[in-house]
Amino acid sequence: MGAAFSSSGRESMEESQEPSFLHSLICFGGVIVTVISGMLWLGINLHSLLVIALVWVAGHSSRLGFSFQKIKSAMISGIEKGLGAIFIFFLIGILVASLIESGTIGGLVYYGLDLLHPTFFLPAGLVLCSLMSLATGTAWGTIATIGVVLMGLGGALGIPLALVAGMVVSGASFGDKMSPVSDTTNLAAMVADTDLYSHIKSMLYTTVPTYIISLIAFTLVGLYYSGQTLSAQELLTLSQHLEIEFAISPLTLLPLIVLLTLSLKRTAAEVSMLASVVTAVVLAVATQDRTFTEVLNSLYAGYVADTGLEQLDTLLSRGGITSMMSTMSLALIALSLGGILDRASFVRVLLSGVLKRIKRSASLMATTIGTGVVANMSMGEGYLSIIFGGQIFKDSFEEDRLEKHMLSRCLEEGATLSTSLIPWTTSGAFITGVLGMSPLEFAPWAFFNYINPLLSIGLAYMGFGIFRQQGFETPRGTPLSSLKNE
Repeated sequence: MGAAFSSSGRESMEESQEPSFLHSLICFGGVIVTVISGMLWLGINLHSLLVIALVWVAGHSSRLGFSFQKIKSAMISGIEKGLGAIFIFFLIGILVASLIESGTIGGLVYYGLDLLHPTFFLPAGLVLCSLMSLATGTAWGTIATIGVVLMGLGGALGIPLALVAGMVVSGASFGDKMSPVSDTTNLAAMVADTDLYSHIKSMLYTTVPTYIISLIAFTLVGLYYSGQTLSAQELLTLSQHLEIEFAISPLTLLPLIVLLTLSLKRTAAEVSMLASVVTAVVLAVATQDRTFTEVLNSLYAGYVADTGLEQLDTLLSRGGITSMMSTMSLALIALSLGGILDRASFVRVLLSGVLKRIKRSASLMATTIGTGVVANMSMGEGYLSIIFGGQIFKDSFEEDRLEKHMLSRCLEEGATLSTSLIPWTTSGAFITGVLGMSPLEFAPWAFFNYINPLLSIGLAYMGFGIFRQQGFETPRGTPLSSLKNE
């Protein structure tokens, strides 16, 4: 994947004119202004806005000498780099439908109603999502399973769904960032050419205080809803309707156990999900009075609940391949846009211009974190952003004598944590499809995702948690230029 980025950059320089810093700023700025203004003030659908942005960037690329065929090739290249995520979209849709069919989601809600009190719902949910994602290494799997259940429970308890979604994303992102079996954790360490556990140890300096702050914040917010406890009659009504819809027993949790067990064994995510789906399908036919045909059709069209309770019907009527089509189409457009921006070197030139103006180590770290956000906004895929950032900043971190795990930490805190907060990234689109909640709605409540990079930048300027190569020490805030001249 890294080679792909390098080759595309060389191709653009060999076959066409490279954009100036000002041209890159105008082109990329136009994309950001179009998307943000269209969504926030004009209420235009995000798909349409990204198509407009696509045409805008293609026009600027043609000014650099790119033919229609080269622009089309760049779009295809961008899509190819994100195909892994597209395949996961299909599997997630199938997984959610099968878990509802088997009674797994219903069973989790049934048992959760008795265990989770509104006062402790948010901090408990945060810890639960964190442990799930830490164990499995997948934020998406956590959101699609435990996250869906917590959204239903939170709604039943009268807690705003945007707040619940922010809590779910915070917990899932923690594990995605810190788990030794997470793909982003391993990718960041690989790109920075550092040891995996050195990378994780380095992240502890900023992640632990952020997590404590997030846990306290969710606890305090949860106190506001402490009086939202459901009455005994309301609990009984929900439980009765769940028992009418599904045959509830501990056996219904088996597909989730299969998914968790295989994930802990570091089985490929696709294989783990497929095994869980097969288990759920067998369980649905054997215990839920569903025919094989009905279950398989549900994997495509989703489960449609008819419990007589609107809140339960909303929770349970979801899943299937069709539920992910809007998400997949959005991801395809975003990846196409990212492909052109990369091939024409707009983002690369823009960031190189910024890099020349960096004078201090803390500023280098802050720029690397910020670049992860910018790269996610332009390329729509967190994996690509990590690779891209590593290529841009690796030499600068080496010149500043910073340990390699400092680069990997900054890559994660920028790219991994911001990707869920941007609506048109593969992650943002995925969350919208699964939770039915746009990142613009839950982002203010995703405490962990934005506090972590901000805290990391603040600590860097304070000189805390900065590790230099052995035998090389510099005073806090030493200009990079002085280091480069040594």
